[in-house]
Amino acid sequence: MSESGHSQPGMYGQGRRRRRRRDRDVGPPGQNLSGPSRDREYVPRERRDGSEEPPGPLLQKTPIILAKPPGERSKPSQSVPISGGQALEKPIMLIKTREDGGKPGTPPEVASPASGSGASKLEREGQRPTQPVYQIQNRGMGAAASNSAVDPVIGQTKLVPPEKMKHSIKLVDDQMNWCDSAMEYLRDQTDMLVVGVIGLQGTGKSTIMSLLSANSPEEDQRGYVFRAQTQEIKERGGNQSTGIDFYITQERVIFLDTQPILSPSILDHLINNDRKLPPEYNLPHTYVEMQSLQITAFLFTVCHVVIVIQDWFTDINLYRFLQTAEMLKPSTPSASHDSTGSSGTEEGSEYYPHIVFLQNKSSRDEFCPRNLKKMHMAVDKLMAHSHLKYKGTLSMLDCNIFPGLDRDYLETEVNMFLLPLMENEGEDALTKAGSGTAPLFSLLPGYRGHPTFSSQVSKLRSQILAMSRCQLSHTILTEKNWFHYAARIWDGVKKSSALSEYSRLQA
Repeated sequence: MSESGHSQPGMYGQGRRRRRRRDRDVGPPGQNLSGPSRDREYVPRERRDGSEEPPGPLLQKTPIILAKPPGERSKPSQSVPISGGQALEKPIMLIKTREDGGKPGTPPEVASPASGSGASKLEREGQRPTQPVYQIQNRGMGAAASNSAVDPVIGQTKLVPPEKMKHSIKLVDDQMNWCDSAMEYLRDQTDMLVVGVIGLQGTGKSTIMSLLSANSPEEDQRGYVFRAQTQEIKERGGNQSTGIDFYITQERVIFLDTQPILSPSILDHLINNDRKLPPEYNLPHTYVEMQSLQITAFLFTVCHVVIVIQDWFTDINLYRFLQTAEMLKPSTPSASHDSTGSSGTEEGSEYYPHIVFLQNKSSRDEFCPRNLKKMHMAVDKLMAHSHLKYKGTLSMLDCNIFPGLDRDYLETEVNMFLLPLMENEGEDALTKAGSGTAPLFSLLPGYRGHPTFSSQVSKLRSQILAMSRCQLSHTILTEKNWFHYAARIWDGVKKSSALSEYSRLQA
């Protein structure tokens, strides 16, 4: 007790008892020093996992409880690996479109709060979200991108082929003015082939171009993409095509059908209707000839393949016309317009197309190998001084038309192809002519002496589409670039001083 009557805390209490216990001798672990009546053996306790507790003083640790927030207790944990070596499930990503998530420039945290509340509601309820829907946005496609259908099951836009043209459109109208309506059908890709055609009136230019592009001989000619002459126009000696017609296939092949060259019906129309001629042309026949030269020189510059169609062999004036158009052809623009010591354009850099001589409405005698050889020799001599690629790119001997002839039979083989007469009534007439009194001959068709028209058109199409696609300009042109290049060439052809000088000399 202290003087104040209070007991000191260190004399009697827990601290004093602890000091007394320290003074005692520490015995074996199982011996109790308080007395014999309290002696008991020490039995080590077993743990729940089966291991014995180690001897010595025990240190009690504060337990740590790992728990999740109440909102996440219902969902199974994906971060803890499952025993047994099972693989974790892949995370599911939710992708929202720009229309739902906001503008393209807004960050994801600034998106509309409705989307965040919906996602938190899914997590709170523990439901498995649906599969994401991916939407592909077509850039630079214009109206075609908005019209593309989206499959709701797959969730992707279908890659639709290019739009198919139903009929041809005008590239150059009857007034010889350039039209821009073909621009909407062109794309920014370079894999294209341009095929043009020239020929006299009534030789079948529009029909052949329709069969090479989109139609078949079995179809009605009124549904062809290039309108052919009707019976009424044939009876009054008129022409169906005016200017230049344009058609592009889904395989990106551009076909250009033209008005007849040196056409008497166009000349008759100018004379009878008193159309005013341009001031640089004094006579109507000179104007018609200049129109034909402009169109031909234009095709020689912007086409990979030019088909010259004839319905009989042959007109010497046609080859003179081709050589005149080649002379008046615009020169290929060079990469740099500034000349460094070189005068004019070099011959090696000048572009010339492939030219194919197509004999339409050929008779049985023209398919004779002897006559065919004479025709090739005549064309080769007439085109000997031309820079046009008139030989080496098309051959009838490779089409198995003459299986008994060797490749060396035609020593001077040019790009010539023969098509027989296309008449639906012709086969019936041949069948009737082949029928005799005997029943065996009545079942056999009449002798034609040449393959069918359909097979010949198919072989011609495959050979033309397989021709090499040379570079038209000093740069590789896309379809749209070709359109602008062709418009510039057409404007240059109309204003050509060489054509004006030629017309003055002819007058």
